Amino acid sequence: MTAHPDRPTETTGPADPEHDVTASYALEPSRVRELTARLVATSGREVTAYTPISGQPLAVLPQSDERDVETAFSRARRAQRAWARTPLEERAEVLLRLHDLVVDRQDEILDLICLESGKARKHAFDEPMHVALTARYYARTAHQHLAPRRVRGVVPGLTRVQVNQVPKGVVGIISPWNYPFTMALCDGLPALLAGNAVVIKPDAQTMLSALYGAQLLEEAGLPDGLWNVVAGPGRELGGPMTSRSDYVCFTGSTATGKVIAAQCAERLIGCSLELGGKNPMLVLRDASIGRAAEGALRAMFSNAGQLCVSVERLLVADEVYDRFRDELVRRIGAMTLRGGLDWGSDMGSLISQDQLDTVVAHVEDAKAKGATVLTGGRARPDLGPYFYEPTVLEGVTPDMLCAGAETFGPVVALYRFSDEAEAVERANEGSYGLNGAIYSRDTRRARALAAQVKCGTVNVNEAFAATFASIEAPMGGMRESGVGRRQGAEGILRYTETQSVAVQRLLRFSPVLGLGDEGYAKVMTANLRLMRRLGAK
Repeated sequence: MTAHPDRPTETTGPADPEHDVTASYALEPSRVRELTARLVATSGREVTAYTPISGQPLAVLPQSDERDVETAFSRARRAQRAWARTPLEERAEVLLRLHDLVVDRQDEILDLICLESGKARKHAFDEPMHVALTARYYARTAHQHLAPRRVRGVVPGLTRVQVNQVPKGVVGIISPWNYPFTMALCDGLPALLAGNAVVIKPDAQTMLSALYGAQLLEEAGLPDGLWNVVAGPGRELGGPMTSRSDYVCFTGSTATGKVIAAQCAERLIGCSLELGGKNPMLVLRDASIGRAAEGALRAMFSNAGQLCVSVERLLVADEVYDRFRDELVRRIGAMTLRGGLDWGSDMGSLISQDQLDTVVAHVEDAKAKGATVLTGGRARPDLGPYFYEPTVLEGVTPDMLCAGAETFGPVVALYRFSDEAEAVERANEGSYGLNGAIYSRDTRRARALAAQVKCGTVNVNEAFAATFASIEAPMGGMRESGVGRRQGAEGILRYTETQSVAVQRLLRFSPVLGLGDEGYAKVMTANLRLMRRLGAK
């Protein structure tokens, strides 16, 4: 799939010697044309995509306009009508075939993710794994979630009630750049299984990974017109997407999420929004220091901290603070930073200059106001244009940018706490509530504390992967971290309308046998009392 570059030399540790950034990274032009042929894009405009690994051009991408959005939705509506009548078993088989293709094409997928996002290969691996888990889960549980089900009628034996899950129609998905393959697919798979069609606008920085997902769906046997991809800036295509969708799924910033929520409210359509986070991790006094430090490392620096559920606040008990701090700093010093497509790097690049600018601004502001840099704290242009060292700050105060605003980069603030009630209170500070983590040998106590943390997911003795990879468990945010849930039953039922169909036999709900309205009311009241005594539901 890719033209492999010369492999850059390995760089060990955030402050190690110079790194070769002159290697050439490129996709074969024919492969780019094959992928972009799946775009609904006739505006005549094009943009050039660049790889964060080296800053070099990667591909030229056609752009869509509002007419293309209209075309995509028209195609989707035509295809959806037939798809909704397709047996559920056949829809599920498409997902299972996709599962196998993702597993088989893993190397190609990882190459493309690394080229577009700059992340380390081991972090890219999370994406095909998550897609495969999601496809298998929903395919295997299709009937559990979607099959018509009988519920109790008001008059047992005479009232038959069935509840149906009816597809919404066409789902609009706006997916982010940070996990470009899985976020472009995993929200749409349950939508397809539920009988919907999809129009997706992936982030402009990572279109190719999303287009490869579209290709794999096509190869898995998904009928034409059910998965449509448009390309362009959110400020141009977001409104046209929302105005035509029957449901909107968005992953991104809280500010944009609020705009989309308002647009959906105006049309009285539903939406699910996974938004920002300032995620806390609590290290309790009885935690395993080694295990907590290992988990913190992954929680902070997976995808260079560009993960909605990554940890940006470390709250550590006084009793273990010094040991934990020293162990964490030691482990960070042993990390390998490197761009490229090979395994072996512990952290890759940030996605763009904008992201690097935010990280630099947060760290420099903290330093200027008195915070201490325990490790890191520098950009690394010797590794690539957007590399930044994994960074731990001590002495962060509420007036610093990084105290409450989401950094979305490899920067974490380290805090002490003296008792667990204080730790929970501090974990709940701010307006976000996406993910949290608690490390303790006493898992019963940790679970009790987890229930007090105002986050949509909380992991015990793990940073984020336990909830992220447990596809049956719903995932999403509280407060300004979003509304709705992906994964689990909620992740598919959000794409359906619940319809109740009742068939009434013999008895009618009006006076009979000469009863007047008052007499009918008395008979029904007596029936209520009888049912109560009999324990009826």
